[in-house]
Amino acid sequence: MDIQLINIGFGNIVSANRVVAIVSPESAPIKRIIIDARERGQLVDATYGRRTRAVIVTDSSHVILSAIQPETVANRFVFNKDGKEAHT
Repeated sequence: MDIQLINIGFGNIVSANRVVAIVSPESAPIKRIIIDARERGQLVDATYGRRTRAVIVTDSSHVILSAIQPETVANRFVFNKDGKEAHT
């Protein structure tokens, strides 16, 4: 299996193979997920002090906060037919 890495802003990178969801932080359930992850010690804040715009949930129950839009992160997952990363 090929390791695919996705830039989530400010030079931070996550493994695309481990991402389960990319969501907006605005809803109450997502805010609870963030609080629970912080209490478990599984929250990674990659916002560099900026406003959280995307919440990335991984298959290991880690929650990653990013300062870039969820759509922008999702667009970085787009691959062409050859399996190579599409340049956007």
